[in-house]
Amino acid sequence: MDHRKLIDKIAWIEIQDGKLLSTRSKGRVKYYFPGGKREAGETDFESLSREITEELTVSLIPGTEQLLGIFQAQADAHPEGIEVKMTCYSCQYEGQIKPAAEIEEVVWLTYQDRDKVSPVDQVILDWLLETNRIQK
Repeated sequence: MDHRKLIDKIAWIEIQDGKLLSTRSKGRVKYYFPGGKREAGETDFESLSREITEELTVSLIPGTEQLLGIFQAQADAHPEGIEVKMTCYSCQYEGQIKPAAEIEEVVWLTYQDRDKVSPVDQVILDWLLETNRIQK
């Protein structure tokens, strides 16, 4: 039985022109794929949609979400042994992406920026590269 603490999060993977949408929260150094933690009773899409609207002011389009995968790694800025489980979706959206709420910066990253993201996002970047969704 694994008794380590697991942080359950959901993330939006948006790729345009070979670059991956990422965000940096106020007071943070690392970039994170947009998303967040589920609230009680929310479906994955409800949670993802709420988080993306709060962080980036765009609306995800219901019915266009596609599960990409579930990834797990050491949680950034947490004690050793606390891991994050990230359930990742792609989804079409409406509106103009711009930072809101706790988001200080919105960036489009390439695989070359791997060292600038959290450990779980590095695992996801590796997978995106291996599955030819992004290039090196």
